[in-house]
Amino acid sequence: MSTSNQISREIPQEIINDVLEKLNECKKALQPFMEGLTAEQRRVLFKMGDKTVSIVQKTQSYTDTNPEFIPTYMDINGFNIDVTIVNQLRPIEELAKQISEDVSDTSMLAGSEALQQALLYYGQVREAYSKGVTSSRAIYEDLQTRFSRRRVKPNGQD
Repeated sequence: MSTSNQISREIPQEIINDVLEKLNECKKALQPFMEGLTAEQRRVLFKMGDKTVSIVQKTQSYTDTNPEFIPTYMDINGFNIDVTIVNQLRPIEELAKQISEDVSDTSMLAGSEALQQALLYYGQVREAYSKGVTSSRAIYEDLQTRFSRRRVKPNGQD
């Protein structure tokens, strides 16, 4: 039985080390400006998405051209800083999402392919064990706990 292998070359360790170093540099550079949120905070916050970006940008423009409508209780400096931060971080966030999705997809595909190959090997070991090949016993016993499936019995049967 042949299986296709879409991942056919290793990533050189120097590349992995270089990427990790650069990502750590990025994280370290941004760290003083980052804020962490709890799950509850993430849940209750107003979220600015693609549809609301233009509202915020238009509001910022209007506060510049028509400042007479700025409420006295509005923190206009804080608002402008927040808008600037969003505009600065959006391209970083989009690039980070692309990298994350590409890494996740590639890792998932490689993992799937590796598991398929491991199942092929386990099948061969199981076959050898069932035929009494003594050298397969230790391998079979080690792998069987990972690969064995629990058989679902039809309703009413024990």
